[in-house]
Amino acid sequence: MADTKREIERKYESDDSGLPDLTGVAGVAAVIDKGVAHLDATYYDTADERLAAASITLRRRTGGSDAGWHLKLPVAPGVRDEIRAPLSDTVPPGHLGLVRSRTRDAELIPVVRLRSDRDVRDLVDAEGRVLAEASVDAVHAERLTGDGGAAQWTEIEVELADGGDPAFLDQIEKRLRGAGVRPSESPSKLARALAETAPRGGRKRRAKQRPVKAPRTAGDHVLAYLRAQREAVLALDPAVRLDTYDSVHRMRVATRRMRSVFRSYDKVLDRAVTDPVGEELKWLAGELGVDRDHEVLTDRLTAALDELPATLVSGPVRARVRRWAKARRGGSRRRLIAVLDGPRYLALLGSLDALLDHPPLLPAASGKPSKVIAKAVRKDFGRVAALVEQAIELPPGQDRDLALHEARKKAKRTRYAAEAAVAALGDPASALARSMKTLQGLLGDHQDSVMARQALRELAAVAHAAGENTFTYGVLYGREEHRAATAETRLPGLWTPMRQATDI
Repeated sequence: MADTKREIERKYESDDSGLPDLTGVAGVAAVIDKGVAHLDATYYDTADERLAAASITLRRRTGGSDAGWHLKLPVAPGVRDEIRAPLSDTVPPGHLGLVRSRTRDAELIPVVRLRSDRDVRDLVDAEGRVLAEASVDAVHAERLTGDGGAAQWTEIEVELADGGDPAFLDQIEKRLRGAGVRPSESPSKLARALAETAPRGGRKRRAKQRPVKAPRTAGDHVLAYLRAQREAVLALDPAVRLDTYDSVHRMRVATRRMRSVFRSYDKVLDRAVTDPVGEELKWLAGELGVDRDHEVLTDRLTAALDELPATLVSGPVRARVRRWAKARRGGSRRRLIAVLDGPRYLALLGSLDALLDHPPLLPAASGKPSKVIAKAVRKDFGRVAALVEQAIELPPGQDRDLALHEARKKAKRTRYAAEAAVAALGDPASALARSMKTLQGLLGDHQDSVMARQALRELAAVAHAAGENTFTYGVLYGREEHRAATAETRLPGLWTPMRQATDI
């Protein structure tokens, strides 16, 4: 398990370069001087600064209480997860893996050295508990590549104690602003160092970036959505490697969104180019879902068993379900990490970059979003409507189950198409995306019931062959039949107003 720390901090600048008195801040009983720490950090990146572009920092630092390798991954403004490793001469293998989706095959090299004299103070409450750490850092930066130069500055940093309330930092900031201290223009020391030590002629100004140009054409909107999903895959890669909750599912959804948009907006992007990439996205989604679908089904069966009164549970049903779940588990974390480290995945990331850098736009891409995008969404919705209405007319049974399953898949695709259309079409697209999510939920529960009944038949057959009582499997099967029938009964009442309310 990686040594990970959630870091919540804010950085400030002051013309006086000093720390104002903070004892008057609500909750602060005392400010304790912890002395000066001498820190020496070397930051690593690719030659073209890919990590910095993604607001990721990787450093080797000596001095202070936490010497070692630190990898900082952005979570939200002012919030980062810091993954630590002991000191070594080379970048730890675990850290290399966590940045591989960004670096690909590029070498990590030392780019900046920062030496800081950190004057540290603890802000404590009446019981002596540390609420936050405030420091004044005198920083000397030296670029280690090219013809870069050096820079120095002083900044104030306030870091919330572990488990603290982020609102406390608002109280600190109010006091600092009142004393003439202002928030730093740079999000990190590294960002400021890179800007101020860049080679002459290429030096970046420390100023706010220009706002991203708003999408205007249909192609602009589709590409903006695809870029957001590509970025989601890259950002979730380290989370998947760290086994962060729900990260595998969210990464899988991002791949599905891109693939669906390729197909929905086939008048905007040439499918001769997007289809091969879509097939690779399908492969990745499959790898991410090796255990996911089975885990969902296992959870459903386990929850159903938990709901049964003890008098309805006969025989070793729980043990049988556990053995079935273990036998069906097809993947492992080690296998998934191997996929993320493998050449096929890295080639897919390269293909996505190439496609988005040089998009295969068709003539319709230059058209008005209100026409081109709306037409694509209407087309997808029409397919959903046909399948839902066909399923409603069918009698209960296998044919209806198949029709509802197909409707669920098309509802998901229409939902993603509508999400991509929100920036262009506004509220009607948002409403459609919500409707499709609701429909997808109902039809997904129905399909889960179909799969659960199939699993229960298999379990009952094995239990019967072993001479076990199969009564409980029959009870669970009957309950799943009832759940499916309830979903089918609810569908017309859900669908009719949904159909009438769609106005794209």
